[in-house]
Order: sequence, then C-alpha cells, then structure tokens
Amino acid sequence: MLYLYTLFFLVLVTAAIFAAPLRAKAWTALALTAGGALWASVRAIGVLAGGTAEALWAAPDPLFGGDTGSMDGLSALFVVLISIGAVASVLYARGYLDHTLAAKSPAHVSLHYTSLTVMCYAMLGVVCSDGGFSFLFFWELMTVASFLLILYDAQRREVSRAALAYLIMMHIGFVLLVVGFVRLDAVCGSATFDALGEYFRTQKALPLFLVFLAGFGMKAGMFPMHVWLPEAHPAAPSHVSALMSGVMIKTGVYGILRTVAALGELPVLHTAGVILLALGIVTGLWGVILAATQNDVKRLLAYSSIENIGVILLALGVAALGKASGNQLVALCGMAGALLHTLNHSFFKSLLFFGAGNILSQTHTTSLDALGGLSKHMPLTSLLFLAGTAAICALPPLNGFVSELLIYLGLFDGIASGSGILASAAGLAALALIGGLVVLAFTKLYGTVFLGAPRSHEVAEASEVDNLRIAAMALPLAGILFVGLFPRAAVAGVTHAADFFLRTPADAADWLLSPTLAAVGRIAWGLLLGTALLLWLRRRMLRGRRIARGPTWGCGFTAPNVRMQYTGESFSEGLQSIATPLTHNSGEGSAVGKGEIFPDAHRFDIGHRDRIGRLFSAWWVELLRLINQRMMRLRTGKINHYVLFALAFLALVFLLSICNVI
Repeated sequence: MLYLYTLFFLVLVTAAIFAAPLRAKAWTALALTAGGALWASVRAIGVLAGGTAEALWAAPDPLFGGDTGSMDGLSALFVVLISIGAVASVLYARGYLDHTLAAKSPAHVSLHYTSLTVMCYAMLGVVCSDGGFSFLFFWELMTVASFLLILYDAQRREVSRAALAYLIMMHIGFVLLVVGFVRLDAVCGSATFDALGEYFRTQKALPLFLVFLAGFGMKAGMFPMHVWLPEAHPAAPSHVSALMSGVMIKTGVYGILRTVAALGELPVLHTAGVILLALGIVTGLWGVILAATQNDVKRLLAYSSIENIGVILLALGVAALGKASGNQLVALCGMAGALLHTLNHSFFKSLLFFGAGNILSQTHTTSLDALGGLSKHMPLTSLLFLAGTAAICALPPLNGFVSELLIYLGLFDGIASGSGILASAAGLAALALIGGLVVLAFTKLYGTVFLGAPRSHEVAEASEVDNLRIAAMALPLAGILFVGLFPRAAVAGVTHAADFFLRTPADAADWLLSPTLAAVGRIAWGLLLGTALLLWLRRRMLRGRRIARGPTWGCGFTAPNVRMQYTGESFSEGLQSIATPLTHNSGEGSAVGKGEIFPDAHRFDIGHRDRIGRLFSAWWVELLRLINQRMMRLRTGKINHYVLFALAFLALVFLLSICNVI
C-alpha cells in the first residue's frame, strides 16, 4: 500500500507542476516542497526536543517481509537538514532559471521542477525508512531524480557525460546495497537496520560492514569512489549542485551511521573505527589538496565537499574508537562532531554553491582566472560568500568552528586518556593539515574572485542578482549564525540525535560539554559585539568628514594592470609540487618560453584532473570495449542461434532454481 500511495503522490506532483503556467511552475514546486518540509520539520523538532521516536508507516513487503518507517533522533536531524536545503534550493531555482526559460520548452522546465520536488521527498523517505525494500525504493528514486536534474543542460556534451558517469557509479553502489540487504534478509529473515545488529552479533560482521560502507560511501563521495562528484556538481545547475553537495551526499553518511551503530560494542567496532579514521584522513587530504589546485569555482567547491566528507568520517572513526575503548567522552565528542559537521556542511556548502550560481549567471564563467573585483559589483553576494568562506574555514563565531572543536576535543582526550594514542595523534595531525589547506583554498577562491580588478568586460559589467536568490542564501546563513552563536543549543539537539549510538542520557551529554560550549558561545558573542563596536566607532569618526574614492594603491607601480594580480594558478603554485602525483595536468594555449626576454601576449590555461578519476574512467571504458567485443560475437544474424540463446538462459534459470541459488 505504501508504494501505491507513493505512486499516486508522484502522479499528483507531476500533474500539478506540468499543468501550472510557465512562470508559476517554480512557485508550485516551492509550495509542494515547503509544505512537506514544514510538516516533517515540525515532527522532527519535536523528536529532537526530547520526544520519543514516531512510527510513520507499516506495510507488508513481498520481498523483504514487513516494511516500516519511523523517525528517531538521527532521522529527525537529517529531516531538518533536508528540509532547509530543499526549500532553499527550490527558492533559488526560481531566480536562477528565469533567464533560461526562453530557451527551454515548458515540458523541459516542468520535468526539472518535478524532479526537484520528487528528489526532496525521496530523501525524506530514505532517512525515515527502517530499511528493506522501502529504503531501496526511495534510494533509487532519489538517484533517478538527481540524474534528471543534472541533465537540465543536456545539449552540452560534458553535462551528458557527467550525468551518465554519475548514474553508472550510483548503480554500482545500489547493487552493493541490494547485496547487503539480501544477505541480511537471508540470514535474519528481515532486512531492517535493527536486524543488522542481530546479524553482526551472530555472523562475521566485517564483510557485510564493508559491503554497506562501500555502497553508502559511493553516494557520500568517499575515497576512492568520489570520482563522480567533481564532474557532476560543475555540470549541474547551481541549485542542484547545492542540493546534491549540501544534502544528498549526506544520505550516504546517514547509511554509514546506521551501519556503524548496528555494531554495538562488538570487538569489530574497534576495527571499523580504524577503517573509518583511515578513510576519513585519506578522503579529507585528497579532497582538500585537489580543491586547492582547482581553477574553477564549482570544481573547487566539489572537491571541498569530498574533504568535508573526510572530516565527518574521521570524526565517526573517533567516536567508534572511543566507544570500543569505553571512553564515553571521546565517543560523545566524535559523534556530536560528526553529526554537527554534517549539518554545518549542509549550511555553508549550500550557501557557497548559491554564490557560485550568482557568479555564473552574472559573468557567464566560473573560471578563477577570468574573474576578479566582483565585490564592488555584487556586494551582497560578496558578503554572503565571505560568510560561507569563513564558516568552511572553521573561523569563529561561525558554525564550522563549533563542530571541528568537538572533533579536536575528542582527539585530544583520546591522547590524554591513553585510548588509541596513535590513531588519535594521526587524526589530530591530519585534521590540522586539512584545516590549513582549507584556508589556503578558500583564501585563493575568495581573493581571486571578489578582490582585485575585473579581468574581462563581462565581470566589469556584472550586477547584483535578484532578491529571491539573496533570500535563498539567507536561509543557510541563518543556520550558520545560529550554530555559531548558540553552540550549546545546537549541540543539545545533536546529542539527542546521537542517542542511537551512545545510549547516553541527553542531559548527561549536555553536562559533559556545557562548560566548553558556554565559553565558545561567550567568545562568539564577544567577537560579534567587538566587530559591531568597531564598525560603529569607524562610522562615528568618519561622520562629517569627506570621503574620497580612488584607485587601489598599486604597490609602487605607476601603471598597474590586471595581469599583475594573482590568478588562481599562481596563488596555489607552491602546492603544485605536492599535488603533482595526485593530478593529471592539461594545458591550453602556450606558455612563455624561457628564451623570450620581452615576451608577446600569451594565454595559457592549465587544468588539474584527479588521477583516480582517470583510472576509473580508463577501467570502465576498457571494460565496456571488451564486453562489446564479446557480445558482437553473439550477433550472428541467424534466428535459430537467438532461439538457442533463449533456451540456454531458461535452462540456466531452471538449474539455479533447483540448486536453491535463486
């Protein structure tokens, strides 16, 4: 019955959006999305505020037995995350897609808004399902909807290639999840996440844990299965990139969290913690090094998402190691840090991708080497983008500082208590290195794009975007400021969500962290009030004085020009020697030769591609070539051969059925 209701709902959503006038399609999608998000968020906030888990549905399932859905603390946290990100993305789409309506057919636009709405509800279904067929159903629905969203500009070859690569990678992950759930059902008679705990207690836990980790890690962008992410995000419209990077990849994190929680306190939990910590370190370092070398705004942000997934996995590894060693404070700091960073990344990455969309729509480029000086032409976008940049760099008084502080506390306490000293020290060193490289990457991004002088007339003629897009950016900004200024309240909600793993009373968890969080809150408010006071003093001192505007000081040059300022490539040139083994570099144009004492004008663009991505693509292309070569031998053109193939297939199915294999 659940699937019939879902199908009926999909038909209604499709009919409503397709029937709406062209200019009203966005508002129809927004009303449908906001209505569901509001209903789900109200129930989620009630659960996070201390309420009990709620049962949402119970339906018979012919494949995996009884299928149920419920909302506990973890589901409630992800429901809030999805709701905010979905509403902001649909609202942003209204302004962002406005200039494309003349070039797209009404059916094309309708399909896009329908996919956007369906994807939001599918993600809610994923995090509220208890497992089994309904989980796989919503998971696949989410994948298909996101695939259609990426294809909005399918006339561009790079978009269709990125969408196809995304679809292939997601279905490899989907097959792994199907294998995991089928194995679970075969042993336990049920394929729910609750049954996963029973399986781990009675069977060898590590193989199935690794299957689920790989399946969910594919969606999350975990190394080395991250290769789809830097291709899909730049190809998609910016509001889709924000929804995928800020929200959708977190469903992979959700699945990993459920799998780790099912390990309980088994000895294998320590091994799982080491695996997660190691994957977090590698994923974080790989993502941030590649991010710092990119010269495209959206590709840089995409690699930054990989880095933040690494930070979340690192924190989850800390939590698992803490619980395995019996250190409750380490487990609490690790899990609270992982959950809060999941929420925080959704806020600031959505904001940054919205900012990238503003840049693209107003300048028609996202190349760092073609931008510059946008702060004078797009002041609101510049200010909002600066807030997102400071948040992702974990600077107080914003949200990134709070979640990374919790992770640092867990690592320091792990060293001080003597439980997993080497693992904690490795995590501490890696997190510090990741943080430093993040500052490099986003200083490069903000400085090259918004500071300096414009490098082209398109940039010099850019103007601020419409109020709808600014309002959409204000939604994640509100979350950034709330977590940064009220850390104790934010962490209190997170500790309720962490109960699925810690089994610690929320008031006890709050008591353990409250002194530190109270100090963080005081520092945040002190910084905010100090900044406001300085601005007030400046305004007061300049009152009544004539302020003259002139060109920026040229550092002693009498005739400075745009070629004398940093490009994206030159800013991170010192990192290239480290990143060279990780990247495949390609250049367009000609560089200045060593013998040119007085060089002519040159244009040289260099790109840095992920070597892992090339390995995956080369392997996949070669595999398809071999499969096609073998299959062509079967195309004999004779009917009797094709009949023989069909009979052989039926005989194979019959034999496998007799052997109880299928």
